Amino acid sequence: MKSSRRSAVAPFMVMDIMERVREMEAGGRDVIHMEVGQPSTPAPRAAREAVAHAMSGEPLGYTVALGLPELREAIADLYRRRHGIALDPSRVIVTAGSSGAFTLAFLSLFEAGARVALGDPGYPSYRNILSALGIEPVRIETGPESRWQPRPEDLGEADGLLVASPANPSGTMLDREALAALARACSARGAGFISDEIYHGLTYAGPAVSALEVTDDVFVINSFSKYWSMTGWRIGWMVVPPGMVRTVERLAQNFFICAPHVSQIAALAALQAEDECEANRGVYEVNRSLLMNELPGAGFTEFAPADGAFYLYADVTNMTDDSRAFCERMLCEAGVAATPGHDFDPIRGNSFVRFSFARSEAHIAEGARRLKTWLKGRS
Repeated sequence: MKSSRRSAVAPFMVMDIMERVREMEAGGRDVIHMEVGQPSTPAPRAAREAVAHAMSGEPLGYTVALGLPELREAIADLYRRRHGIALDPSRVIVTAGSSGAFTLAFLSLFEAGARVALGDPGYPSYRNILSALGIEPVRIETGPESRWQPRPEDLGEADGLLVASPANPSGTMLDREALAALARACSARGAGFISDEIYHGLTYAGPAVSALEVTDDVFVINSFSKYWSMTGWRIGWMVVPPGMVRTVERLAQNFFICAPHVSQIAALAALQAEDECEANRGVYEVNRSLLMNELPGAGFTEFAPADGAFYLYADVTNMTDDSRAFCERMLCEAGVAATPGHDFDPIRGNSFVRFSFARSEAHIAEGARRLKTWLKGRS
């Protein structure tokens, strides 16, 4: 049987690395996980308790396609508390993770053959989902001079722009002025504007600004995966302009029916667990400082700023010209898993490695120790 051309997307490399690590661990190898952006903490206690209660009596069948009304209202209230925005809950659409939201956003905004601008380095699934949908991802090369973020003049003739703040893998953020300038540039040429805000809440240099603070003409995407430690629950949301709600609803009905009912119940309870989530963020902040202090001694001296999220994007040109082979040796010889930059930047990624610091402090400290020992032994 022949596969379609649209299915010929690049693999999501970090998932392949996770499988490789799983096989090594099954064989008895002890591996330090710095490859995947996944908290080691469980969903908040209130979320787990709410699910246990619901499963004892509720049928947990389909919900309406847009999500449980009470969850949509609670998400709208989150924007009031975090950003001072009076958001109409009708604009909130609950999705099967942020991945489901991206699919719905791309289908809602862009025709097949459209061109959508993305900053490189960036989350690889952006370009792979776009390509599978017949939409052309247009690479914007970013770097230290632009704080690893697109600028208005980078939009060119694209039909849309997707930004992330905090970004993966760089961790850099867009301030209010930068977001407003990008929104104006998109509006001036009638381009779709999408803001990935999945790492909101996980910041170390002040709170993140939502694109909703500067414009309503934007698709904002978020998820319970990161701040709320709910990666496997596959529950996220998007906020869309008022005139786009029915468009997205029709697509959601047909593509997904609804987000998982049980995950929606968990998400509603998780929104009341801010103390627990802030404690987790405090661990990430300690881990960030630990790595920024320890890794230079191992030879990793150049990082993106990491204003938020839980990654360090390290320049390794002083050690290798092939980050993929470098990460393979790191895994086999030091027992530390990290992600080569190829996943995030197909052109320049051979010079970069991403380290995740989403695990416990002891785990990350051991990773730093192993790296220093390994690289000292190679010199």
